[in-house]
Amino acid sequence: MVIANDDELTKLKEIGRICANAIQVMAAAMEPGMTTLELDRIGRKVLEDSGARSAPEFCYQFPGATCISVNEEIAHGIPGPRVIQAGDLINIDVSAEKDGFFADTGASFAMPPVKPKIERLCRDGRRALWVGLNQVKSGEPLAKIGTAVGAFAQKNRYTLVANLASHGVGRSLHEEPAELSTWPDPSEKRVMTDGLVFTVEPFLSLGATWAEGGDDAWTLYADPKAPTVQYEHTVVATRNGPVILTLPDGRA
Repeated sequence: MVIANDDELTKLKEIGRICANAIQVMAAAMEPGMTTLELDRIGRKVLEDSGARSAPEFCYQFPGATCISVNEEIAHGIPGPRVIQAGDLINIDVSAEKDGFFADTGASFAMPPVKPKIERLCRDGRRALWVGLNQVKSGEPLAKIGTAVGAFAQKNRYTLVANLASHGVGRSLHEEPAELSTWPDPSEKRVMTDGLVFTVEPFLSLGATWAEGGDDAWTLYADPKAPTVQYEHTVVATRNGPVILTLPDGRA
């Protein structure tokens, strides 16, 4: 999607804010002993109370309102009976639709007590996201995002999961430009056009380089098995840099 007017931007900011609020409320409610299904119901209520609907559920019949991935799960985890434990690493990914517009955001959280290496991984996962966001500017190559994130990961001795990519979003959950690499990709020749809407979502890991499927049709696991985090924003490319759409109330 390329934004055509202020009304489209306003509606994208609204659904982005709703998604960000859901993650914030879910993170605040999360505690040991809670199931991922109970956590998902909290996110669903935020979406529904705001007049939005879950995008993966609506678009792909995903069995939950949000994706909640724990420890060895790194993406598309199905909410269910799994109990959150102290020390768990949990990723929450929320995407939703309202008034025909979509946004997508995600963040990883460590349930105390947190090992120092996991605390650093979460901190550096947020830093990797911002390294990528700082490359967003209309007229610039999309490859700059993955090149910068890759340099950050290499410098800090992390790996990147190279088959979970960023993507266009806006009028649908996944659209062109598809498969935007958040790792160095010499084959990426596309350019950020003014008003282009897409996600930036690097998966930073302590050793994983790939996401593998498991027993169900959705959940993806780190390969090799290693702690992995994802942080994600939906953005608009402009001549002045990125406009971040997925900011919660009070952050706009």
